[in-house]
Order: sequence, then C-alpha cells, then structure tokens
Amino acid sequence: MGRSEHENPIKTPKQLIAVVALAFLVPVVIIVLLSQFMANIRRVDKDNPAMTNEAVAKRLRPVGDVVLADAGGAAAQVQRSGEEIYNSVCSACHAVGAAGAPKIGDKDDWAPRLGKGQKVLVETAIKGVGKMMPARGGNADLGDLEVERAVVFMANSAGGKFRESGEPAAAAPQKSASPAISAQQKSAASATAIADGKKIYEAGCIACHGAGVAGAPKAGDKTAWAPRLKTGIDAIYASAIKGKGAMPAKGGNAALADAEVKAAVDYLVGMAK
Repeated sequence: MGRSEHENPIKTPKQLIAVVALAFLVPVVIIVLLSQFMANIRRVDKDNPAMTNEAVAKRLRPVGDVVLADAGGAAAQVQRSGEEIYNSVCSACHAVGAAGAPKIGDKDDWAPRLGKGQKVLVETAIKGVGKMMPARGGNADLGDLEVERAVVFMANSAGGKFRESGEPAAAAPQKSASPAISAQQKSAASATAIADGKKIYEAGCIACHGAGVAGAPKAGDKTAWAPRLKTGIDAIYASAIKGKGAMPAKGGNAALADAEVKAAVDYLVGMAK
C-alpha cells in the first residue's frame, strides 16, 4: 500500500525537538539581521555630509526668498554729499594724482580745468576720458547729480566757485537804508572786491593770463595791458563777459556771475597799473 497523504513527517522525538528549535531560532536570527542592517544604514547616513540635518533642510528650502527692498535706499544714496562720493570713489586717483588726475586741493593742477567751466568738467567726468579716467570714476551706479557733486567738491577745494544743481545762488547784498557811505565802508568794500577778484583769477583766469597763453595779456605786464586800458574798463568788462577772439565768455566758466567776472578784471587791471 502507498503512503497516506496525511501522514505526519515528524516521527521521532529528535525530529520534533529540531523543528521546535528551528521555529524559535529562525525568527530571532531574522530580527537580529534586520537590526544590524538598519543600524548600518543609520551609520552611513550619519557619516554622509549630504544626509546631515542641515543639508536636508537646505534641500527642502524654497528656491527663492522674498525680500522687501528699502524704498528709500536709492534716494538715500543720491543724497550723499560731494565729499562722501569723493572719499568712496574719486579719492583712489585724485588723492595722489594717479594717472594724471588733478590732485585734490592742488590749484596748479586744477587751474586749466577750472577754466573750462563746470558744465564741461561734469560732462567729462560722466563720459570719461580715454583710458586715463573711466566714465563716472569707474562706478557705473553713480547718477549724474552725484558725479556733479563730486566734481563741485574737488573743484572748489582748489579755489573754484562751482555750485551744485539746485543750489541757490549767493544772496545779493542788501542796499543800505542810508544813502551816505562812509570812507571806511568804501575801503572795506574795495578790499573785499579785490580779495574776491584774486580768488576768481587764481581759480580760472590764471590758466591763460598767468603765462600769457593764446595772446592773453599776462598778469602784471603793463605793456601788454596798456592798449586794453585805453579802451576803458567797461569795454574790458564786456570782452571778459561775452568773450573776444581766443578768449571764451567768462573765461570758459559759465557758472560765474557778471559781478564775479568784473571782480577778476578789476584785480588784473589793478596789477597792471
């Protein structure tokens, strides 16, 4: 007869013990192996820089951040003074006269440039000059007004009388309520006019009249000034204000008031008498 399909494979006590032992040990071995496997995974993650908490948090951050710009930032920058702009941008060259830049406060360096006038100097600073001076001093973020302020600061440090755009002109002197002027007052006014004329001359006129450039009558040269003095002071005033021949109007400085030009003429004429 054949073996019964329902015959029990365990026939001896040893087989029963072996089956019970395996039933107990196999799950334990599986649990131990799984524990070691998970521990190894955690250790690998811990040693991997890409799996640190910081690295994971960084990867989970949004692609961009929303930043609210300070609406007053640009306005605050425009409000910088000419001296502040000079210190932060222009001083790199103008403090020491690098690459032929006119040194700050050096009247000899600035004299021929002041003679060209404020408008020309500002336009030159904005556009630059070849390889010697980059446009806007090398700072493309500077606005035209900031460049002008820096130019005015540097020019005036060398004796110029430039004014920033929007800056009010000097107030005209008030007329005295009394029609009579004492001799002492006249003397004081004359001394002031001479001092102002000298400053204007040294700030711009000296570029040509200091050495007699382009036929300009040299300061203090009586022979050169003699024929001009014969035409009368009003004629000399008119030539200086409107320009004549090689001499540009107002000596090339359109920012000068007529009274300032006349003061410079008075100073030059005084030296030639």
